[in-house]
Amino acid sequence: MEIPPEVVIRATIKTGAVFYFPEETLTSSDPHFFIVLNVDPLADEAIVLVCPTSQINKVKHRYRDCPRETLVLVTPDEYPDFSVHSIVDCNVVWEKDVSELVQKLSDGELQLKERMEASIVETIRQGVLASPRIER
Repeated sequence: MEIPPEVVIRATIKTGAVFYFPEETLTSSDPHFFIVLNVDPLADEAIVLVCPTSQINKVKHRYRDCPRETLVLVTPDEYPDFSVHSIVDCNVVWEKDVSELVQKLSDGELQLKERMEASIVETIRQGVLASPRIER
């Protein structure tokens, strides 16, 4: 018996959940990692996500005028699903409805990854709060 996608998403969507899927608003059609930042995602209107990238120098240059804590480095030692050092740009967030994630899973576009450690997620969350580019 196959578990319905909505049940899978609702069971796994917690702080630090990591999903891997293509995002239409990015220039690359390749899948990307997305990390859930919400404290209680199912109770919130929108799921707040950040997207790490391996293009560390490019991101550091682009956001050189932003507070240092808005750029969070995560290594494969800290998060084993990353194969390379990655940076989380806390100056950009995505908001998704649970239904969007369910649809991506239904369409075979979304993969569930290992949950990220709470301490790393908290550092990222603080970076988002420190960003002058993110509305409260």
